[in-house]
Amino acid sequence: MGSNSSRIGDLPKNEYLKKLSGTESVSENDPFWNQLLSFSFPAPTSSTELKLLEEATISVCRSLAGLWTVFTLGGVGSKAAATPELSSPLANQSLLLLLVLANLTDAADAPNPYRQAIMSFKNTQDSSPFPSSIPHAFQINFNSLYTALCEQQTSDQATLLLYTLLHQNSNVRTYMLARTDMENLVLPILEILYHVEERNSHHVYMALIILLILTEDDGFNRSIHEVILKNITWYSERVLTEISLGSLLILVVIRTIQYNMTRTRDKYLHTNCLAALANMSAQFRSLHQYAAQRIISLFSLLSKKHNKVLEQATQSLRGSLSSNDVPLPDYAQDLNVIEEVIRMMLEIINSCLTNSLHHNPNLVYALLYKRDLFEQFRTHPSFQDIMQNIDLVITFFSSRLLQAGAELSVERVLEIIKQGAVALPKDRLKKFPELKFKYVEEEQPEEFFIPYVWSLVYNSAVGLYWKPQDIQLFTMDSD
Repeated sequence: MGSNSSRIGDLPKNEYLKKLSGTESVSENDPFWNQLLSFSFPAPTSSTELKLLEEATISVCRSLAGLWTVFTLGGVGSKAAATPELSSPLANQSLLLLLVLANLTDAADAPNPYRQAIMSFKNTQDSSPFPSSIPHAFQINFNSLYTALCEQQTSDQATLLLYTLLHQNSNVRTYMLARTDMENLVLPILEILYHVEERNSHHVYMALIILLILTEDDGFNRSIHEVILKNITWYSERVLTEISLGSLLILVVIRTIQYNMTRTRDKYLHTNCLAALANMSAQFRSLHQYAAQRIISLFSLLSKKHNKVLEQATQSLRGSLSSNDVPLPDYAQDLNVIEEVIRMMLEIINSCLTNSLHHNPNLVYALLYKRDLFEQFRTHPSFQDIMQNIDLVITFFSSRLLQAGAELSVERVLEIIKQGAVALPKDRLKKFPELKFKYVEEEQPEEFFIPYVWSLVYNSAVGLYWKPQDIQLFTMDSD
């Protein structure tokens, strides 16, 4: 089935392209559709197989064309519409179809061809040959795809496509991580997390996992601190006239953790937020003073929660001594979870101090300002080892400030910290294994993704009606 022939089966090439695309306007020389025609399929041996092959080819090509319509019909280069699914219904339908097909389960004897195609397609500028093991290979303009994905992250389905491509297609992931304008992609993802109250939990999960995948790359972790942003209007807790993308990312992730602690209490969300921060910690650079404050404030919140649970456990134990009939709440489990999170926060702070102390005077300042918070953990068996470096830094810089005299200005304190960072011998800080976390899908990801995709079809597809009472794949109040 080659694109160089003037006939495809019994039809002239231009007629076959019209049938394939479902439109009269497709050109015989269109490079995208010609590329799709170059898919390699086994030769049919009967008229029945020929018919089935033709139907399968049309289905595969139209589904993959969804990638194209996502950005050609979505208006590449134009301002993103507030409701992209309404302004471009065909693009929306194409994307939903693509997601449904990509998430079909593999057959017993053959992998899902749609997923194979999504995992292996390449940039149009990549001239290297496809491996012979990839039967459904095609190329697409990565710049246009990147632009469209940056513009469309207000919708669940666009975020899910971005996740799918980053996680499954190494060509796309490599291209995106090499971009010099990563803020165009990261900022919309941060907005999703920032407006967590207005988003459904699945959308928040996808946005967070995208960040986790990005933070697996050290180059990304370094570059985000070199991108300076001005006037982030959607961040309302504090006026941010100038801040690095890295510091903003830290602020939003910490805010997500704090929201989760007080509202949803989802351990999975906690774990992924902390993993992203941990991945970045060794490359923290020139942290904004507010980002440094929020890191210590989060630790303060965790410390208070730890003390509260300890107090509740003690009171409950005393009460149980006078009544053997009252079952004890499982405070041990709560305490264990909180101590795991505290341990991770201490490791993140330690990683920054060990690897980039001289780059982060604001974090040292915040650490010294709240140094009493760490006192109770110095001799705690769960934290004693990780507290060594933090305690050393606090002691070292406190001594230098004491020598400088009383009533020091903020500027003077920061100056002393910068001088001290140079003077502190690096070999005095104990080395710990590098903090690195990698996203891995669950063993049966289809149990999450198939209901999620079909819930998007139900809620977002235009012109399709479904009987609510007949839906069994997901609950109607599912978000």
